[in-house]
Amino acid sequence: MLRLVICLLFPSAVLGQVSKNIELLDHWSADSLLVNSTNVRYNDCWGFVENGREYVVAGSTEGTHFFEITDDNKLRHADFVEGNYSNSLVIHRDFKTFGNFLYSVCDEGLSSLQIIDVSFLPDSVSLVAEYFDEFTQVHTIFIDTTNAMLYACDITPSSGGVLLPQSSMKVYSLSTNPTIPMLLYTGPNDIPEVHSVYVRNNIAYLNCGFDGLRVYDFSNAAAPIFIQNLSFYEEQGYNHQGWLSPDGTKYVFGDETNGKKLKLCDVENNQLTVKSTFGTNFEENSVPHNIMLTDEFAYVAYYNEGLRIYDLRSLPVKEIAHYDTHPQEEGPFTMRGAWGVYRDFPSGKIAISDRVNGLFLFEFDETIFTAKNENDLILFPNPVLQGEEISFRLNTTDISEFDYTLTDMCGKIVASGRATERSYARIQALLALGMYTLRVQYVDYLGDPIDIYGKIMVY
Repeated sequence: MLRLVICLLFPSAVLGQVSKNIELLDHWSADSLLVNSTNVRYNDCWGFVENGREYVVAGSTEGTHFFEITDDNKLRHADFVEGNYSNSLVIHRDFKTFGNFLYSVCDEGLSSLQIIDVSFLPDSVSLVAEYFDEFTQVHTIFIDTTNAMLYACDITPSSGGVLLPQSSMKVYSLSTNPTIPMLLYTGPNDIPEVHSVYVRNNIAYLNCGFDGLRVYDFSNAAAPIFIQNLSFYEEQGYNHQGWLSPDGTKYVFGDETNGKKLKLCDVENNQLTVKSTFGTNFEENSVPHNIMLTDEFAYVAYYNEGLRIYDLRSLPVKEIAHYDTHPQEEGPFTMRGAWGVYRDFPSGKIAISDRVNGLFLFEFDETIFTAKNENDLILFPNPVLQGEEISFRLNTTDISEFDYTLTDMCGKIVASGRATERSYARIQALLALGMYTLRVQYVDYLGDPIDIYGKIMVY
């Protein structure tokens, strides 16, 4: 007798979100937190590994929340550090890690830079240093961990409780003591702001708001070398944030302006050339916020559109997965949804922070989409070893519901199922050796029924 185990991945649902090709693992929110008049409680998120465990950090109006990702893929609240400025008016916190320390800043009120020791997790964290006057308000930070340098963007000091003029960016060394930042550089002085920065091996990509994007070499941090000024480009708005792919060949940045698309850039000799633009619901004035990249994919926190994942390997860039963390009906000029994204966990899990709905933990199987060819139906592995799982997906981004049947050489159906909110499925079946035919049926955008077929060899 043939024994079958059919495994289809169906998305979890919370708040009725629309999703495709993503699985929700867990969700956290806390109605007891201070909330402002626009119902915003949360801001950025970040992730790190400590003592062999993965952790997510989430910011709120009140401070910094630490979560352990448990073995059963849940968010366990591990600890909390209250911000120096804990207030319903807080809408910006930002986080980065270096060694055993998390660095936390805030851009409202009389706040501070907090340096938090995370080495005692999963038990607790400890606030080990705090800097007030020099780091009273900081919009974003980035740490070049290879060179132990902290970049603080749109930094506003204070004296005696009075805010002083803002600097576009300051760069600090953490090399002597990671809890004592040493100032190396202030600037550029010819522009009013550096909203965000990405740095690798001393090459800094500066997102400069309405002044575009600049590239500098900070090998000599006291006297950085100017490389490029991308002051005019297609779909230009408020240049907000960007990320470099691990292989250094691609850079994607976004403009925090209604209806502006994301930009995919080629990188050569540390200089950027805009190659393509892409996005989601830009026709309806949707706005991207923060971005992270792998070599193949862009992961975007897209305000009212939630988490969006794009395949960067061919043009035009296509969206291959999404999960709407913000199902509330919002006008085109409101930005209360997905804010922060973190994708660099060894496990491949993804964290998204939504300003209204809290922290989300997702799983997206990249291996399903790294298999690439020109067939309408992609099957892998193929041939497949007896007892192994069979994966298949449609080579289109438009279909998210289909039926399938797997038949043997005699035409007998040995597996069947339906996939919803997916363009792929998996079958794990104890099949006899031989050739099998997979039939997939769906209805296209014209309402016409479509049948496609593929052959699978089991050996």
